[in-house]
Amino acid sequence: MPTPPGKTDVPLAGRRAQAARNDEVILEAARAVFLDDPKAPIAAVAERAGVGISALYRRYAGKEDLLRQLCHDGLRRYVAEAEAARAEPDDWAAFSGFLARVVDADVHSLTVHLAGTFTPTEEMGRDAMRANELATVLFDRARASGRLRPDVVVQDLGLVLESCAAIRVPDPDRTRQLRRRQLAVLLDGLTAHDGAEPLPGPPPAAGEFDWRWRPRE
Repeated sequence: MPTPPGKTDVPLAGRRAQAARNDEVILEAARAVFLDDPKAPIAAVAERAGVGISALYRRYAGKEDLLRQLCHDGLRRYVAEAEAARAEPDDWAAFSGFLARVVDADVHSLTVHLAGTFTPTEEMGRDAMRANELATVLFDRARASGRLRPDVVVQDLGLVLESCAAIRVPDPDRTRQLRRRQLAVLLDGLTAHDGAEPLPGPPPAAGEFDWRWRPRE
């Protein structure tokens, strides 16, 4: 069907670009709102984003869809950082650099705050498996380098990342500095040292924290 006289695809492209910008603004607002208060209503997201509630509902059917999108975006970022780290030839640099970039991306703040607030999709489950596989590859490379203490397990990485994500002050730049400092302390604890005392207690087991992802009543 020919394009009517005087009409082009430019306005449509413009509307799509605006929709994409709106979606980015909505997700940034949702992240800020729900990190402060996971129980906040979806209207608080629209208010912070400066959009009408109808614009938000055109993109997301409800709060659960929005929460799911936020966490899935974080999971995809984790996978992307792990895949990029595999190209680093130095085994320890690949491992430590991956952890630093994930800390900077603040992926695990979403995990801690939003786990159990929505039902994960099958795609999220597949991406989670991929994330675990990639993290294990980087962990095994770090162990093969001889710099990783022998009593650390790959499940310890989640605890390291969550402990860094727990650090938050009003100034984002200061938050990043403090998280990087904490990560350096924790990485030193993961490093093999002569005469190091064995880590206390049994290590975290695979699947031990999966209960957090079951929807809450």
